[in-house]
Amino acid sequence: MISLRNIEKFFQHGPSKSFVLRRVNLEIREGEFLSIMGPSGAGKSTLLHLIGMHDSDWTGEYDLMDHAVHRLSKKDRSELYKRYFGFVFQSYHLLDNLTVYENLEIPLSYRNYKRSERESIVADALDKFNIVGKKDLYPNQLSGGQQQLVGVARAMIANPKVILADEPTGNLHSNQGREVMELFRKLNDEGTTIIQVTHSETNASYGHRVIQIEDGWISSETKNR
Repeated sequence: MISLRNIEKFFQHGPSKSFVLRRVNLEIREGEFLSIMGPSGAGKSTLLHLIGMHDSDWTGEYDLMDHAVHRLSKKDRSELYKRYFGFVFQSYHLLDNLTVYENLEIPLSYRNYKRSERESIVADALDKFNIVGKKDLYPNQLSGGQQQLVGVARAMIANPKVILADEPTGNLHSNQGREVMELFRKLNDEGTTIIQVTHSETNASYGHRVIQIEDGWISSETKNR
């Protein structure tokens, strides 16, 4: 489903280069649950954002299904992202001028849902994440944990083919975190491809496979199941 070949990302400092990712080769199958681990600053989140097409400043080849992403324009990449991906950001990335309800509705507006369908889907998401009472509040009126729950709900709401999650439970208490990971497992069992960055061994164990990144290189790979 996703194929990365000789992916590199670096920053130029005069004549020298500072590499963030080095010669990354990675195949991710449709329906796989992949966990990415490694120390802070190793390049984990950079790789996740590259897969999610938020970063276009890299070299190498990236194929998503039958699309050669490395050859696409920024506009075409954006359309591809909207069609296939949901993203759980570490720092929430909710729109401050929109209510919880409106933040959840945005991914549905990219697709051809009728208004009544959007209302039903958002209502189900609010109920599933126990945030019905927060639907008319703005992000700055929510705690960090509540914002994270809204972010997770927004990523899942349109049933994307791929969910990208950057430390998805980092701001949640243990019970909430466990519920989110079990929800990821259920979605994965139903066919959704999930790629998560995590420092948690427990969260990583939900994946079929764990890759370790160190200094921008994929240093090891283990299979869980």
